[in-house]
Amino acid sequence: MTISNRFQVCAACQHYQVIKLNTHNVYRCSRLGFETKPHYKFNCWKPKEKVLQLMKRQGIVWEENSNERT
Repeated sequence: MTISNRFQVCAACQHYQVIKLNTHNVYRCSRLGFETKPHYKFNCWKPKEKVLQLMKRQGIVWEENSNERT
């Protein structure tokens, strides 16, 4: 059984991008290549360094998924 990680959202992933246009912002995953939302969750999540440090301070252990497709 896995424990939910409140940090495991697209906005905290190193592949998350915000593209600012004149009329709106586009949120996308550079790894998967499609639009996403900041609160979406995927199994391929890889946290940004700042998020890893915050998780460590709060005692949350993250193990990288070695079965990830590239």
